[in-house]
Amino acid sequence: MTKEELRIVFMGTPDFAVASLRALVEGGYRVVGVITAPDKPVGRHGSVLQAPAVKQYAVSAGLPVLQPEKLKEEPFLRELQALQADLQIVVAFRMLPEAVWDMPRFGTFNLHASLLPQYRGAAPINWAVINGEKETGATTFFLSHGIDTGRIIRQERLPVAETDDAGTVHDALMIMGAKLVTETVDLLTENNGNIDTVPQEALYEIATELHPAPKIFKDTCRINWEQTAGQVYNFIRGLSPFPAAWTVFILPEGPVQVKIFQSEKRCENHSSAPGTIHTDGKHYIDIATKDGFIRILSLQLSGKKRMPVKDFLNGTKISGVARRTPISIEYLDRLGNHPPANTGD
Repeated sequence: MTKEELRIVFMGTPDFAVASLRALVEGGYRVVGVITAPDKPVGRHGSVLQAPAVKQYAVSAGLPVLQPEKLKEEPFLRELQALQADLQIVVAFRMLPEAVWDMPRFGTFNLHASLLPQYRGAAPINWAVINGEKETGATTFFLSHGIDTGRIIRQERLPVAETDDAGTVHDALMIMGAKLVTETVDLLTENNGNIDTVPQEALYEIATELHPAPKIFKDTCRINWEQTAGQVYNFIRGLSPFPAAWTVFILPEGPVQVKIFQSEKRCENHSSAPGTIHTDGKHYIDIATKDGFIRILSLQLSGKKRMPVKDFLNGTKISGVARRTPISIEYLDRLGNHPPANTGD
């Protein structure tokens, strides 16, 4: 069987998945259908529906698109069966029921943005950077029972620099992953689906060796200044540019949520309590951690645009007197300052 004959159904939703779908289409592979999430209401009153990135590309490429609300319902399963796929490919989609992933004769494989079995879960890129990993990667594996636990087909490694953030790693893995997807399809095509795979259990001895990558929520993103400067620095870059780490500044008008996108770490002895703000009011803001300081480089006030810290200080008075900001999430909710929720990778 050739790649032009192999019938592929692609499943994905965000921009990360578009790169893989585009690689298949432009590579001459036969994509007979695309499954993605329903359009979402956007705008101030949710009056406008926005199509997922995968749907936008699929429509532009003239591909049939299905957007089921529920993957177990019979009407969708019949539509999927009618596509007569030999292979299904999943990139940044939702959990599939067995009736879906077990349908094609070559099975269903998933592209995951980590070196499995490490960082199973919804936000592998964020957590790898938050944990200060020097290396991550991408994995293709066959879906089976259990999230991100199936047999590994191929892996590719990616070094992570100390200056990388989740955004730069995301973009690099998006390109790497698209290439890995086409290579995996080629491998399956050349061998008529009969390929060697590696069980993930062979790659670790005990489950405690594994780092999870759970979904990120608004309370996950709050900075804990009691940690070391290195931990806070990794936390900020691991959530940048989205959903963004946040803290609270006390301004003349009261407490306000501040997202922090870029920072520098300064490890040095000091006597300030963690969370203490040091600033000259013009050029810098340093915040004390357990063993040093984090210098803020760019930030965003709630409801405002992202800006360099000098621009922020030029228009905002913030006390140079050391102070802490132990404001609870519940108190912020009452103020109406809601940190962002994140759906993960």
